[in-house]
This record gives sequence, structure tokens and C-alpha cells, in this order.
Amino acid sequence: MSDALKIAVLGSNSFSGASFSAYALERGAEVLGMSRSTEPHHAFLPYRWDGRETGFRFFPYDLNKDIDKIIALVAKEKPRYFVNFAAQSMVGQSWETPEDWFMTNVVSNVKLHNRLRGFDFLERYVHITTPEVYGGTEGFVAEDAPFNPSTPYAVSRAAADMSLRTFFDAYDFPVVFTRAANVYGPGQLLYRIIPRTILFLKLGKTLSLHGGGVSRRSFIHIRDVSKATWKVMSEGKLGATYHISTNEIVSIRQLVESICEKMGASFEESVQVSEDRLGKDSAYLLDSGKIRAELDWRDEITLDQGLDACIAWVEDNLGVLKDQPFDYVHRP
Repeated sequence: MSDALKIAVLGSNSFSGASFSAYALERGAEVLGMSRSTEPHHAFLPYRWDGRETGFRFFPYDLNKDIDKIIALVAKEKPRYFVNFAAQSMVGQSWETPEDWFMTNVVSNVKLHNRLRGFDFLERYVHITTPEVYGGTEGFVAEDAPFNPSTPYAVSRAAADMSLRTFFDAYDFPVVFTRAANVYGPGQLLYRIIPRTILFLKLGKTLSLHGGGVSRRSFIHIRDVSKATWKVMSEGKLGATYHISTNEIVSIRQLVESICEKMGASFEESVQVSEDRLGKDSAYLLDSGKIRAELDWRDEITLDQGLDACIAWVEDNLGVLKDQPFDYVHRP
């Protein structure tokens, strides 16, 4: 693999990181995967499916504890691209111990950026951030929308984004940003709404629907997101931000109702409405015209097609998934 394109992926055990790694491997890249945990079951690692892992090397490096190891690996391997998916990412739980979110998403990330800026072989650093920095939106917002974060998680991500802007302005640090709508697809961890709904219906468990599911979201298949991330990594304008989204908007209730209909289950008998979480924004609607115009990207997988693929993944792996944690487990 010495002649292959080399990419460092931080957060390679995450759903988005593992899916992007699989996409990169399909394109003949060599991937240096880094995450703080040992690899989970292969059902959650698309780069381990169908023999795709040729060219993948994994390093159990924790952003909060192993920056020296991360920097040493980058210095040795000299990847052209560094794609960072690593973040404390749960919104509701960020109210409980916000200092954990600020340590990972701000302090440790800024330390990493300050070390990476010394590598002149790095062509692009891709920072995977979030539309939560905008707060709730009215209508579709473009990449220059003002930040208005409403949770500790969102504030921590906005702070890192703003720091990177100063690094770009002061040091020409080769950063590009992506902000995606709600990602989903086969391999997603079970506390997320789509796999959780499917698994609970399969197991006859009652699903709790926060706030009745009135908030509206755009759900975009991870394959389309990985393709967009690849384009931003390869061709994105330095310093620019790119929104990755579909134009199809559904409420969480409509989403769950669709899954129930596909699986022949009664929504009323399968779902219980619960209190909404603190600081939850009613909508994140992203204008993705920029990436479509500049990088010729298009989403190709409809929500209907994607839900079918997710149901098939749960059914194919039910024996494994039924014994996996259903809820988010926080690690500082």
C-alpha cells in the first residue's frame, strides 16, 4: 500500500468514522484509524464488512490522553489528509457533566490542532462538526448563519470551530469543515432513533418518544455523507464550510410511523410519549446548495430506501444486536 493515498481518521470507531473509512478503503486509500476504545463488534464497523479492511490499520489512541502518540504516528506516516470525527456527541447528557464535553471537544481538540499545524505535508484537515452550533433554525440556513448554540454540547463544538477559524486566518492551517444533517444507516449504534426503533419493534419493547416526536429533521444516509466528506477532503476550498443534507424533512414521529408501517407494527401500541430533553432544538434545516454547486455532490439514497437497508441490517444481525447496549454509556 506504499503508493496508496494515506488518510488519518480520528474517531474511526464512531458510526460516521467507520463508514467513511470503509468508503475510503473502497477507493484504494490506506487508512490510519484511531479511536479511544478497542474496536466494537464488527456489526458496527462497515470497514470490516466483506473483506474491506485491507489497507486499514487501527490504533487505540485517546484524544484526551494520547496526543503525543497521535502526533508521532502522523509524523511517521505523513498522511496527506487528516479527518477528525472524534467528539463527545450526546446532547442531552452534556448537561450532566459539561466539563467532559469541553475537555474533549475544545481543550483536547485545540491541543491537537496546535500540534498538527506544524506538519507541512498535511494538505487538508477535515473537521467534522455539527449544525447544532446554529441552534434551532427557521427555514434552511446557509454556511454563514450565525452561531446560536443552546446546549453545552453545541457550545463546545462552536468553540472549537471558532478556534479553527483563527488558526486558518493566522497560520493558513488547511482546515475545511463539514456539517451534516442527521446521519443514519446500517452499522449505527443502537441508542440512535432509527436502529433503536427497528430493534425495539423486533424485540417487542416499547419505544420512548421524547416530546412526542414533533421536532423536524433531515435524515441523510451515511453513504451519501461519506461521499460528500470524500469530496470535501479532496476538493474543498480551504477555510470553507460545507453543509451535507437532503431536502427531505420529516418529524421524528413521522419517521417512527414509517418504520412501524414497514415492519407491520402498530405505532400506538409500540410507542410511549415521554418528556422532551432540555435544550432540544425544534429543527435543523441545512441549505446544501454550496456543496452541490462547488463540488458536484448529490444525495442518492432516499429515506425510504435507507430505512429498508437499516431494517435488513438489524434482521441480519439480530442475534448480536439484541445483546448489545441499547442506551448511550458515557465515558469522560
